[in-house]
Amino acid sequence: MRLWTILLAALLVLATAAPAHGASRLIVRGGGFGHGIGMSQYGALGFAQHGRDHAFILSHYYKGTRVATLTRPRRVRVLLQSAARVSFSGAASLPGARELDPAATYHATRALRGGVTLRSASGDLVGRFRSPLTITPSPAAIKLLGRSGNATSNGSYRGNLQIRPSSLGGLNAINQVDLEDYVRGVVAGESPANWPAEALRAQAVAARTYAITTSKGGAGFDQYADTRSQVYNGISGERATTNAAVDATRGRVVTYKAKPVVTFYFSTSGGRTENIENAFVGAPRKPWLKSVEDPYDELSPHHDWVVQLSLAEARRRLGGLVKGSLRRIRVLKRGRSPRVVRARIVGTRGTSHTTGPVLGARLGLRATWARFTVITASGSRDDGNEPSEPAAPAAGGGTAAGGISPTAARVASLASAVAGHIRGRVAPPVKGSSAAVQRREGSRWVTRSQTRIQAGGRYRATVFRPGLYRIVYGGEAGPPVRVVI
Repeated sequence: MRLWTILLAALLVLATAAPAHGASRLIVRGGGFGHGIGMSQYGALGFAQHGRDHAFILSHYYKGTRVATLTRPRRVRVLLQSAARVSFSGAASLPGARELDPAATYHATRALRGGVTLRSASGDLVGRFRSPLTITPSPAAIKLLGRSGNATSNGSYRGNLQIRPSSLGGLNAINQVDLEDYVRGVVAGESPANWPAEALRAQAVAARTYAITTSKGGAGFDQYADTRSQVYNGISGERATTNAAVDATRGRVVTYKAKPVVTFYFSTSGGRTENIENAFVGAPRKPWLKSVEDPYDELSPHHDWVVQLSLAEARRRLGGLVKGSLRRIRVLKRGRSPRVVRARIVGTRGTSHTTGPVLGARLGLRATWARFTVITASGSRDDGNEPSEPAAPAAGGGTAAGGISPTAARVASLASAVAGHIRGRVAPPVKGSSAAVQRREGSRWVTRSQTRIQAGGRYRATVFRPGLYRIVYGGEAGPPVRVVI
């Protein structure tokens, strides 16, 4: 009677159980933050903490270079704001020696035929001027205001304020400033003020060199005030320690064969910097921008990182690069670091090719030093068409020809029939390797068995208890799925 009760209960489970859901996961394990070319800022911090001076730091990251001093002063033009109206205070005079009230607020708008119209805060016309309109600051400096005219944004700046029409409509507010004053506003924006002096000095020299060797050109300005060039916060961002680093390196720049060269820099390398042609794919090679070891980069909170996305979310981010549904991302070429140079996007309806920078930008990665693992999983009960692991024979009853009673054999067969499975695929596939099958037990994941990876990265594991399961492949945990038996 007891055996029939067990049979009835098992049949009831089969009748009411529903298959579990399926899930997918793209695991991106990477390192670093930024393009990887030139000086790693956290690496420079580590060198400074280990007693190296700024000249050593710069020569390490920019191969074959020397630090030299500029022979003449330079100026930089920085785009601070693009807006329909530019508001400012702290102005002393206009062209033609026309005086302004430094305490007053003025508003500039675009005039017909490309000029600039200037009005007082009350709306009175100050004048109409040809472009560009150059405004001389008071000793207290120019204060650029928010678009609403409130003195709560953008801050104060040394140097002149130049206002000119933008090619996109509206006006551009451009700060014309001496190179050293510009670098003061950059160092504090690019490096924490409490870093060691030699790290800040390396930053000052790199920022100064970058400023004089790059230009946006053709738009009336040389640099943006953000990460498109260098972060520049003007007087508002300056600190005593960063200003001291600028003063200690006044006029010093990085040179290769006696000429200043472009000094790219970035936050975190992940342990090694990259050749420029591998990070900016297709860029000409530069002998001073070569991959180097970065031994102290682990100081950075971005030294290692992991991003996890469902395949559906990754497909949404990649957009037209995916044909059909996303299956995997296969790296075709890596650089020295090894950042991704080129990759293939494999979909259910075909493949497409892309570069590491495009891939990283689409997926929102911190850097292109990345490895991609795909794990899919679904849980289901046994459908009776695939072999399952046999259940242990039940005790008692008569003995059949095989040594098991007919009743016990039926119980064993039914126990097998109510087994469940977790199945799916992994990429990149390594046929013959194994994955751990884990079950959630309380607050922990407990490994209960191993399953072999088959051709094409497919796997299938039998489980005998309902619950939440996942597989761990290559050290990466797949998505959890519920198996209802």
